[in-house]
Amino acid sequence: MTDELPLAADFPPATRDDWLKLVRAALKDRPFERLIARTYDGIPIEPLYGRAANAQPIVGRHGPWQVMARVDHPDPAVANAEALHELENGATGLTLVCAGSLNAGGFGIGGTAEALKRVLDGVYLDAGITVDFNVSPETRDIVRHFAALVKSQGIDASKVAMLGSINPIGGMAAAGSTDRPWHELAKPFAGFIGDLAGQGFRGPFAAADGRIVHNAGGSEAQELAFVIASATAYLRALEAGGFAPDAARSMIYFRLAADADQFLTVAKFRALRLLWARVEQACGLAPKPAYVSAETAWRTMSRRDPFVNMLRTTIAVFAAGIGGANAILALPFTAAIGLPDRFARCIARNTKLLLLEEAHIANVADPAAGAGGIEALTGELCRAAWTLFQEIESAGGIGSALESGLIQNKIAAVRAEHEAAVAHRKEILTGTSDYPLLSELPAKVLDVPPKPSVVPAGKIAFPALPRIRFAEPFERLRDASDAMLAKTGSRPRVFLANFGTLAEFTPRATFAKNLFEAGGIEATANDGFKSRDEMLAAFKTSGARLACLCSSDEIYEREGADAAKALAAAGAGHIYLAGRPKDPERYKSAGVQEFVYAGCDALKTLQTAHDILGTGVETKR
Repeated sequence: MTDELPLAADFPPATRDDWLKLVRAALKDRPFERLIARTYDGIPIEPLYGRAANAQPIVGRHGPWQVMARVDHPDPAVANAEALHELENGATGLTLVCAGSLNAGGFGIGGTAEALKRVLDGVYLDAGITVDFNVSPETRDIVRHFAALVKSQGIDASKVAMLGSINPIGGMAAAGSTDRPWHELAKPFAGFIGDLAGQGFRGPFAAADGRIVHNAGGSEAQELAFVIASATAYLRALEAGGFAPDAARSMIYFRLAADADQFLTVAKFRALRLLWARVEQACGLAPKPAYVSAETAWRTMSRRDPFVNMLRTTIAVFAAGIGGANAILALPFTAAIGLPDRFARCIARNTKLLLLEEAHIANVADPAAGAGGIEALTGELCRAAWTLFQEIESAGGIGSALESGLIQNKIAAVRAEHEAAVAHRKEILTGTSDYPLLSELPAKVLDVPPKPSVVPAGKIAFPALPRIRFAEPFERLRDASDAMLAKTGSRPRVFLANFGTLAEFTPRATFAKNLFEAGGIEATANDGFKSRDEMLAAFKTSGARLACLCSSDEIYEREGADAAKALAAAGAGHIYLAGRPKDPERYKSAGVQEFVYAGCDALKTLQTAHDILGTGVETKR
C-alpha cells in the first residue's frame, strides 16, 4: 500500500497550553501543583513532559549486559555445583558472595584459598565470564587467593575478567568503625590494586558501591553522591600511589542498587555516567564509559507474598538495563526468607535472559535519550547529587564525612520519610502492607541456617549505615499472628460491623479488611445484617475483641453512633470506624476509639491493636 493516512492533519495541532486548559477545568478550583509529585530528594515530577530537544545518548554499555549469578552457599561443593549450573544455563558471570559481606544475609562462601578453589572447580576462568566478589573484613584476602589460583592454573591474567570489589570506604560505612582513618588506608589500598595490575589483571578492582546507601534507606541523589565521593577518594589514592590519571580511573567501577521505581532507576544509572564524566573532566581527562554494575534492591524485598518480589525484580532489571548497566545481578525472590533454592535462582537468571534475548532491550544504546521525563529526572538528579558531593568534599572528603556522621544523618532523615510513607501506606508494599493474603503458602528455601556475622569494632567509631527492608515492621506483626495461630489455633480478629446495603458498606469493608490483615489481624467478613440484634449476635459469636464499623457517610449519620454504643455494650474492647466523619467527637462519645482511612498511620493502628490483644509483638518503630 502506498496510500498515506495523514490523520494528524485532520486535527488542529495540540499545545501544552491547550492541555493545561483542560487540566484546570478538570481540577476546578484546586491548584495544578497537586499533580506534581516529588522524590525523596525534593525533585518535582511533572504529570506531562514534552520531548527533550537536542538530547544526545549517554555513552555507556555496548551490547548485552553481563548476566551475573549469585554464588553464596556455605558448602563449597554445593556452591560449585550451583556455579556450574548457572553458567551452563545462561549466566555469563559469577558474583562470589563471601560470608559476612554486604547482602550475604548470614550465608556466603568461606574466604580461604581451599574454599575458593573448590567453589571454582571446573569453571573456565578465561572463557569470557566475569567474576565479581562481595567481600567482608574477614574474607578480604579472597581476591589475592583468586589471583594465585589463576596463576597456578597457568592462565594469562589479562584474559580473566575479574572485578575486585575492593571497597574499604564502603566497609567503613557498613561497619560504623575503622581501625585507621581513610587517609591511612589509602596507601595500602593503592598498593593492593597496583599488585593486581602488576600481575596482568585488567580490572577494574576498586568498587564504589551505592548499595550501602540504598540498603540504609537513602535517596537516589545520596546514593550517587556517595559513590562519586568514594570513587574520587579512590582516584586520589591511586594517583598518590603512582598510577597515571588515565590508568587510575580504569581501576574503578561502580555498583548501584536498582529498584522497582522504574523511571528513577533509569535516571539514576544515566546520571552516574554524567557525574563521573564531570569528575574526569575536572581531572583533565577525556571522559570514557565507566563500568557500572547493578544489583536489585534489598530494601524492597519482602518475606510475605514473596512471589511479588519477582515483579519488583523484573522492573528493576529492566530499568538497570535501560539505564546502561554493564552487569546485573538479580536477587532471588526468596532471598529475604533464607538461602534460595535452584528454582528461585533460575527465575532470577531467566528474568535477565528474557529481557536480553526476547525483549532485546540491550540492542539500543540509551533508549531513554530524548524522553522528556527521563531527561528531566537525570538532570535534576545530577544537580542534587553534585551539590551533596560538594558538601562531602568541603567536609574533608568521604572518609571525614563518614566519621563526622554527615552522610549518616542525611540518610537517616530520608529513611524516616520512607518509613513514614510505608506506615501510612503511601508507599505501597504489595502483598505486605497492601493486599495481604493470610492463607498464603510458604515459599521454599534451602534448609541451611544463617550464621550472623559479627564485625569487630574498630578504634574509630561512628554511626553505621544499617541494612533494612521496608516490609519488616508489617512482617513482625504477621509473625506474631502466625505465632498466635500456632499456639491457640486462631489468629487475632476484628469484627467488621457492616451495616446498610451491600453497595453502601462494601468499599469501606474491603478497605478495613485489607488494612487489618496487613497486620495479621483476621477480618471476619459478612454480607451485612438484617437488624442490629443480628449484628450484635454475630459479633458475640465471632470471638473478636475488636470491631470496625463499615458503611457510607450517610448511614453513619443515621446509625453510626447507636451502632458504636451497641457494640461497646456487647463487649467490644476497641471500636474503629472506617472513614473520616465530619464530626468525629460525636462518634468518640458513642464509643469509637479510632478512625481508619486512606492515609492514616496504618502501622501505628495495627501495632496498637496487637498491644490491646496482647500478642507480644515488639512494636517499637
